[in-house]
Order: sequence, then C-alpha cells, then structure tokens
Amino acid sequence: MSGEFTLNTIVSRAKEQVSCDVGGEAAVLNLSNAAYYGLDAVGARIWNLLAAPRTVGQIRDALLNEYEVNAERCERDLWRFLSELAEEGLVEVRDRADEEPDP
Repeated sequence: MSGEFTLNTIVSRAKEQVSCDVGGEAAVLNLSNAAYYGLDAVGARIWNLLAAPRTVGQIRDALLNEYEVNAERCERDLWRFLSELAEEGLVEVRDRADEEPDP
C-alpha cells in the first residue's frame, strides 16, 4: 500500500525500529536507515496506539475521544501523519482484506 488509507486499513509499528518516551513525546530510530525522528505529544499518542495492529478507524476514534478536534480534520491529519510514517518505513500498512480469515 502506498500511503492510501481507508478506515479499515491496518497499521502497526515496523519491526525495524526502536522508540522511547521522552517527556510525553517520542523518539523513534529507524534501524534500517539509522534515521531519527521526534514526535510531539499527539504523534506520540498515535505511536503508542500503533504498538498493536489497529485500523485507521480505531486510531481515529481514540483520538476523537481524547482530543477536541472535529472528525474531518482528525481524519485528514491522521492520514497525512500515517502516510509520512509509511514513507519513512516506520509503520507496516495492510488492507484488512489481506488478513487471514478467522477460523
């Protein structure tokens, strides 16, 4: 997937990274290219949500419950942020249809 998200797209942290909390923000190191990234408080919250695979819709809903932002802006900003993370190789993105069916 190349940065195109739907609410059913599943996103999680890439395996080739390490991160830590830095005073409510996050520091992330991409192990495959040695690039370092700093995330502000909202970015860090999204990063924490990405510790386990989640749909974009689940992340959006969590943000709407925690922050005072309208749904349209939240979704637009979230898609832009996730696209940037994907471009930098910090997240794994897959369509929900790519998952194996439940037994």
